[in-house]
Amino acid sequence: MFEEEQEPEFEIFSSLLFNSLKAITFMFFISFAMINKPADAGKVDPKAEMLITVTWPDSNPDDVDTYVEDPAGNVVWYNQREAGLMHLDRDDRGMFKDVILFNDKEITNPLNQEIISFRGLEDGEYVVNIVHYIANGTAPLPVKVKVEKLNPTVKVIYYESLELKGAGDEQTAVRFTLKGADVINVGNRPKSLVELTRSAGGKTGGGGAAAAQSGAIDAATGQFVQP
Repeated sequence: MFEEEQEPEFEIFSSLLFNSLKAITFMFFISFAMINKPADAGKVDPKAEMLITVTWPDSNPDDVDTYVEDPAGNVVWYNQREAGLMHLDRDDRGMFKDVILFNDKEITNPLNQEIISFRGLEDGEYVVNIVHYIANGTAPLPVKVKVEKLNPTVKVIYYESLELKGAGDEQTAVRFTLKGADVINVGNRPKSLVELTRSAGGKTGGGGAAAAQSGAIDAATGQFVQP
């Protein structure tokens, strides 16, 4: 009779070790699958319902201000960057301190653009005014104004160009009324928002002091250059 060949001890140990590793790996995956995704407590997802974009020629040193009034009478402008549901995301002062950091170097940003976003919408009339705060010449300044309603799809309410005639010039670009999801009564009947901010006790700035601020300005210092 042949004697039964016994399995070497090291093979038994290897088999035991392999089975143990399989069990540990299985338990690891089960534990990982049961881990709950941590809640984003306090996280606020930015959402815009409407955008107003104002642009004028690149590298132009003039300072243009945007004023917007909502149905409740709130006015957003550079001295009141948040009013009601409106927010001034970008206040552009022409070429004054208009630089960006790229690869640890400051590069002049030629883009002249102001942006106002709405976090929510209310029924009623909105007024969008453009003010020529600082003029560096006598030629009219072309300014483009675009108003977009973003939800549920992007809809351009207004997109036109106007010409500012010099420091202190305030023009009503557009007035429109929201009624639910509809935009009605789009026009540009003049209304001074600069005077409104003055009468409301707003700080002097923007168009409120523009009439006396004509002439060339040093883009590095923001100071007027005497002729």
